[in-house]
Amino acid sequence: MNTLGNFINGAQTPSNSGRFSPVYNPATGQQTLQVSLSSADETREAIAIADKAFAQWSKVTPVRRARILFRFKTLLEQHFDELAEAISLEHGKVLSDAKGELTRGLEVVEFACGIPHLLKGEYSLNVGTHVDSYSLMQPLGVCAGISPFNFPVMVPMWMFPIALACGNTFVMKPSEKDPSVIMKVAELLTAAGLPDGVFNIVNGDKQAVDVLLTDDRVQAVSFVGSTPIAEYIYTTGSMHGKRVQALGGAKNHMLVMPDADTDQVVSALMGAAYGSAGERCMAISVAVCVGDEAADQLISQIKQEISTMLVGPGTGLKQEPHMGPLISKVHAEKVKHYIDSGVKDGADLLVDGRDFKVAGHEQGYFVGPTLFDNVKPGMRIYNEEIFGPVLSVVRVNSFQEAVDLINAHEFGNGTSIFTANGESARQFSEQIQVGMVGINIPIPVPMAFHSFGGWKRSIFGPLNMHGNDGVRFFTRMKTVTARWPKNDITNHSFSMPTMK
Repeated sequence: MNTLGNFINGAQTPSNSGRFSPVYNPATGQQTLQVSLSSADETREAIAIADKAFAQWSKVTPVRRARILFRFKTLLEQHFDELAEAISLEHGKVLSDAKGELTRGLEVVEFACGIPHLLKGEYSLNVGTHVDSYSLMQPLGVCAGISPFNFPVMVPMWMFPIALACGNTFVMKPSEKDPSVIMKVAELLTAAGLPDGVFNIVNGDKQAVDVLLTDDRVQAVSFVGSTPIAEYIYTTGSMHGKRVQALGGAKNHMLVMPDADTDQVVSALMGAAYGSAGERCMAISVAVCVGDEAADQLISQIKQEISTMLVGPGTGLKQEPHMGPLISKVHAEKVKHYIDSGVKDGADLLVDGRDFKVAGHEQGYFVGPTLFDNVKPGMRIYNEEIFGPVLSVVRVNSFQEAVDLINAHEFGNGTSIFTANGESARQFSEQIQVGMVGINIPIPVPMAFHSFGGWKRSIFGPLNMHGNDGVRFFTRMKTVTARWPKNDITNHSFSMPTMK
């Protein structure tokens, strides 16, 4: 059995912890390798190496750092298909979805390549007589990233390209469920000319995470995952003096107005609800229909589309499936329990994916596309993030009832409205208490030059991922006020300085 260790100081390095976690192919249920779970001391060693590398890397000019990222981008493009297949085999998502993930990660690298422009500060001439003020954006030091299983490349790329471009060094802690592909990415960074020790990977569990959250040498922590863990990351990291951006859970609603184009809604909703088996923090898991007529028509067409869906392994078939397996057996069982609870709570189960089997892959972690009607607040399937291929339909009587329903939910990550009415769309975008809003767009993930992040209990910390917020997160602003007097100043002043 192959064992995956760490990536430290520019090379793959075995772990001596003696603790391991199995890694499976979700489509077959077969173990493919084991990943080491690093000890606290090994995590501290990685931090020490990154801390040492910071002294030199922070002095590299932004242009030179950008050139390394340009070469890295080229290598990512050259190895694009290989990386996408590795994502699909270890996560389970279909190949086209894996390529989409890579593309969105690449966009952040492209954004980070513009770092010489993004690090420009502000300058004010003559704020006082012969006195100028200007700002410097300087790197923090060692930064850490903790990423989830559902995007093993894209989410790390929300973090480390901008951190490195800003002059920081980085320690990445990927998910132990699909850790292989980020190791390949690290090798490409080294091949692009990144100095040893600037980017490191520590595979592990809570033991490694707690070191990253408490070690004084780590200055900032980025995290994406569930809300309870995000809150823990934020609280613990902040308590130890770190700046933290911790993105948590979601329950994303799509508001369907009576005037919406039903064909367009159905096409958008199928991909948004069932793409990547619903394992997306931006997946639409609730369709809020205004009026019974809109709900009945939507459900009729959704049921028809589900009946034609192809579900299977992400790679290896002549025709690519629409949806692959879930990440693990434990998670598949958790999703099935959610479906059980929906039935128990009185929702109408219209399409049941609990006993779904794929011929030739009976041991795979498959749950079929599932559809509920008449779902109401208070039901677990409405209140909680399922992270699986389960779509709930909620019926309301008016636009305002829908807005109030969405705003009452504890999560505020993403949402969308489908309508032909510009005034409805405008009111929705203004009134809704959600961080990312789509208008006739089902999954409103911002481009890399905008920032990604929700509201309420979907995020902890004031700054979002990538875009301008990402640059601000990975830099400290220093403001300099300067005067170069013609003559020596001999008069002492003990009062509050003012500009005259």
